[in-house]
Amino acid sequence: QVQLVESGGGLVQAGDSLRLTCVASGRTWSTSGMGWFRQAPGTEREFVAAISWSGGLTYYPDSVKGRLTISRDSAKNTVYLQMNSMKPEDTAVYYCAAAKYLGPNGSHWSSSTLYDYWGNGTLVTVSS
Repeated sequence: QVQLVESGGGLVQAGDSLRLTCVASGRTWSTSGMGWFRQAPGTEREFVAAISWSGGLTYYPDSVKGRLTISRDSAKNTVYLQMNSMKPEDTAVYYCAAAKYLGPNGSHWSSSTLYDYWGNGTLVTVSS
């Protein structure tokens, strides 16, 4: 099993920056990559970023590309999500997820079914 704990959420204003942190523990060696998803009230969970542990390859949807950056510290089993120029529509609960096998094709990393472990989420609220 892998446990994931997110932190760093909070209330920010439009235009601000925020960095989320996800710490993984347990059988982290069994995972090949991590992802961040978000879910706003009344909407489906949305993929925002993913990264492979090996090589640090990243993938983003076009909707966040250039504003959100995922990074990892393999020695600390930690993944970060840097969010810049935040908008009210970024308001959501942000979830960290771990995948046993991401696969070589980054475009497939956006599927939530690829991920085996999930954190409980951290709330981000962006005021206008």
